[in-house]
Amino acid sequence: MNGEYGEQGGGYGRPGGGWSVADGLRFAVRAFVYAVVGGAALIAIATVASVLGPTLALDLYTPAVAAWWTVFTAVVVQGVPFLLLGTVVSAAIGAFVPERVFTRLLPRNPALAVPIAGAAGVVLPGCECASVPVAGSLMRRGVAPAAALAFLLSAPAINPVVLVATSIAFPGQPRMVLGRLVASLVTAVIMGWLWARFGRDEWLRKPLPVGGSSASEPSGWRGFSAGLQHDFLHAGGFLVLGAGAAATFNIVVPRSVLDVFTGSAWLAVLLLAVLAVVLCVCSEADAFVAASLSGFSPTARLAFMVVGPMVDLKLIALQAGTFGRAFAVRFSSVTWVVAVSSSVVVGWWLL
Repeated sequence: MNGEYGEQGGGYGRPGGGWSVADGLRFAVRAFVYAVVGGAALIAIATVASVLGPTLALDLYTPAVAAWWTVFTAVVVQGVPFLLLGTVVSAAIGAFVPERVFTRLLPRNPALAVPIAGAAGVVLPGCECASVPVAGSLMRRGVAPAAALAFLLSAPAINPVVLVATSIAFPGQPRMVLGRLVASLVTAVIMGWLWARFGRDEWLRKPLPVGGSSASEPSGWRGFSAGLQHDFLHAGGFLVLGAGAAATFNIVVPRSVLDVFTGSAWLAVLLLAVLAVVLCVCSEADAFVAASLSGFSPTARLAFMVVGPMVDLKLIALQAGTFGRAFAVRFSSVTWVVAVSSSVVVGWWLL
């Protein structure tokens, strides 16, 4: 142990922290080799890129590729700030909020905890990218999965930023804002109750603490830093995956196919509910997209705004990465059906 780094005072190669001449020579030779090999590799890469780059750029730069890159970049740029917000909140919950806080705020009975957690979604001004890591952190802190899932669905759909954006996108139409609030909250609560009644533990991979167990989970600023890094890197990869899938759909499906559905009220609702899944528009911006779809009925546009923050490709990917693929497939499928049904009922009632 006397020769190991840090055991006798922080040195390398000798106890007491000193360097020998041999250590210095070995370090210099290693640095020289790395510099030569790395420099040669960089020169080779630069040479190949300079020769083949212009040709490849001309071959790849087509309108379709440009459209794909535009959609992909837009989804990622929209999602990353709110994903960062969500991971910051998630890390703060895990590091600074004691578990007893949640046990006191939420009733033990899941049937009562679900609507309270769903209504609490109004607190977090973020999008669906932020809700997944926060819901995972709530589960780690002892919150019942049914209540955490109700919060996951409601937070990106009924927070003040989204409702204000909806009112701006639909000026003079307060019923559209109220319809979005009611349909989204009803969907979140119903899904929470359904999970409390029919959900199985083997379907849900509960997020583990950053250290792998509650006993080793760090706390304080050290825990905050570790949790932030883990959650952001983990969820960010799935955000990129979902953005790529959404961009691919946008360039594969021609717009003429969409025009076929505008003549039928029911087909229009189903079409916009499907488009909400694949377009992956941020919940703070989807109202403006819905308002631009003037050829569709108000109920169809309401379905677009209710389904999008709860079920889209990037959200499914985030859920699969956080809670497991078996959960994401089941939960997203049922959520889509409930969200569409709620939109139709509320749209018939209000719009």
